[in-house]
Amino acid sequence: MRLSKGLRAGLVALTALVGISASTAAMADSGKVHIRIVKAGFVLGGSGGSGTLTFHGRQYPLSIGGISYGFTFGASETNFYGTVSNIRRASDVAGVYGQAGAGAAVGRGAQAVVLTNQNGAVLTLSGRQRGVIVSADLSGLALSMR
Repeated sequence: MRLSKGLRAGLVALTALVGISASTAAMADSGKVHIRIVKAGFVLGGSGGSGTLTFHGRQYPLSIGGISYGFTFGASETNFYGTVSNIRRASDVAGVYGQAGAGAAVGRGAQAVVLTNQNGAVLTLSGRQRGVIVSADLSGLALSMR
């Protein structure tokens, strides 16, 4: 069976494109994350905390800081556990993550969030929140390696 030159060239180009896409995606990796965040505020809020990234069998300490603006009243502590994906090295997790949200917690409550930073790292976190807080705000979270 003979293939025309145009069809053969198209198949070669498609094969090359699929190979490049697969190798780029294969280069990205993931790790496990534990983060503890304490948040408090009255209109203008602040948050801080610490955590650990486990990547390729090594643990990296993390530092967290952030601010929020909007309707915020109260204080809470949240322990998040989850994954960070789309990273090539541990330092890719560092950066600024932004979100808009609304919520309330009295006593204990559950939280889940998916955030992305400027490096393309994706944090998928869930955890338990305790405290008394009501919020409808825009917030930013800066995560850095210690």
